[in-house]
Amino acid sequence: MPEVELADDTIKRLDALRVDDESYDEIVTELINIYETEELTLSYGGDKL
Repeated sequence: MPEVELADDTIKRLDALRVDDESYDEIVTELINIYETEELTLSYGGDKL
């Protein structure tokens, strides 16, 4: 897995999202899943008009 350097502000924001000592990997995976779900919803939203 590639290493990624994060700014201190980004780490603070991720820490604020942590629940029950989640790892950063779990948080980032969840954020990516949310993004992909929203992107899918937005891309298909206009097709049904």
